Amino acid sequence: MKPRDVVETGQSDMFRSRLDQIIDMGHEKVVLAQQIDWQFLSEKCGGNYSDKPGHPALPIRLMAGLHILKYADNLSDEEVCLRWVENPYCQYFCGEEFFSHTLPLDRSSMTRWRQRMGEESIQALLMESLAVAVKVELR
Repeated sequence: MKPRDVVETGQSDMFRSRLDQIIDMGHEKVVLAQQIDWQFLSEKCGGNYSDKPGHPALPIRLMAGLHILKYADNLSDEEVCLRWVENPYCQYFCGEEFFSHTLPLDRSSMTRWRQRMGEESIQALLMESLAVAVKVELR
C-alpha cells in the first residue's frame, strides 16, 4: 500500500505543543528541512510502493528524514530512533507537526524500508540532502 501524504494542518492543539512554536526556527536541522525538496524525494521513493491492499505504509518524509539523520550523524537505526524520541528538531525534520513521546514505527521498519527502496532511491535521498546542505552551507 502506498504511504499516505502528511498534510500540515497549521492548527493548534490544546493538549500538544506545536514544534514550530517551541524550537529555534534558525536551527540547522530546521533550515535543512525547509530546503530539502521533500516532494522530489516522495516521487522518487513512491514508485517503490504498490496500490495493493495491506498495511498503510509510513510517510516517506518520516522514513527519508530518519535515514538522512542516520547517515548525516553516522548513527545506527536504534540510535537515530532514540534520538528522534528525545529531540524535537529531529521530529520537525521528519515532518512532525506536534511533539511526540513515542516513535511511530518499530526500529526494524528502517531496515525493511531500505530494502524496499533499493540502492538507487537511497542514493537519490543522500544526494538530495548533500546538495541542500552544500547549498545552505551547513556542516
